[in-house]
Amino acid sequence: MANATGCSSIYGGNLPTTPWAKNAEGRGPAWSNSLFEDNAEFGLGMRLAADLHTRLARQRLTELREDVGSGLADEILGAEQLRESQLGSQHERIERLLRRLDELADGPHAAAVADLRSVADHLVRRSVWIVGGDGWAYDIGSAGLDHVLASGRDVNVLVMDTEVYSNTGGQSSKATPLAAVAKFASAGKTAAKKDLALQAIAYGSVYVARVAMGADPQQTLRAFREAEAYDGPSLIIAYSHCIAHGIDMSKGLDQQKRAVTSGHWPLVRYDPTLRSGGDNPFMLDSPRPTIPLRDYVYGELRYRALRNAAPEEAERLLELAQDAADQRWATYEEMATRSAAEFMPDARRTASGGRRTSWT
Repeated sequence: MANATGCSSIYGGNLPTTPWAKNAEGRGPAWSNSLFEDNAEFGLGMRLAADLHTRLARQRLTELREDVGSGLADEILGAEQLRESQLGSQHERIERLLRRLDELADGPHAAAVADLRSVADHLVRRSVWIVGGDGWAYDIGSAGLDHVLASGRDVNVLVMDTEVYSNTGGQSSKATPLAAVAKFASAGKTAAKKDLALQAIAYGSVYVARVAMGADPQQTLRAFREAEAYDGPSLIIAYSHCIAHGIDMSKGLDQQKRAVTSGHWPLVRYDPTLRSGGDNPFMLDSPRPTIPLRDYVYGELRYRALRNAAPEEAERLLELAQDAADQRWATYEEMATRSAAEFMPDARRTASGGRRTSWT
């Protein structure tokens, strides 16, 4: 796990306590904190290193196939590793492999056996998650993030979107919505929020989801599971309520729901594998807005502050923000009715939907 410097790295690595844990087998995430501006590249480096070790492990296992047992070797090399149960089965095979390597340690292929043992754990698929906030993903690290998403590599990106630079004092970011007040936008943000989801969807090869746990926890869980299983880059943009919003933080999930029901935060998923199978890859998971945008925004001090200081300007910007929300919804709704052929194909995949190369 590559974690950009920010709020998530503070609560993620604030020793002696940590939210990360290991399971009964002693396995858990390997967490590391990167600089704010290069976290995407840092995470891609983790992916490249893991892929190199995996290629070496598969090569050595193939060379020692008859020594370790052709049946076991073939099971390991051909194993599906998308779901938790499949990963568990692969762990069991690797344990059997390690016991067999112990028996071969003093044999004629001792060097190759030792080499395989050093990377055998990489025969279990490594999941790489790149985590950070909107200041990193939308602004300072946006070029690196774009590069990583365009690479086609099997990385997962989680953007915890607070719509403001939270850790450095609440400055406006490109994720800050129209009409919101933040540092460097004290008179209200006059530019619309950047649509990072649509930018990633344009590649045709990136799994994309916009989630809000307070509005639909099941959709959130489904998006994470699909992103984890997707063989390629994935991007999850998660609505993250923040003290900088000026809300009662104990009611944060309720505010998330209002963000969705007002149309400010449509819930979407884009799965390129559906397009390869002839289906529409764009799924609009939330219903049409049922409350006006003002019912959502004026529950937060970042919007009320402008209404209190300059009510006419606040009303003008709110009307524009409502127009922007309506236009975004119309765009998403139209995309949800398209045919598969109206979306960019994933050139990495064959006509049958499979990858041209393996995940290694």
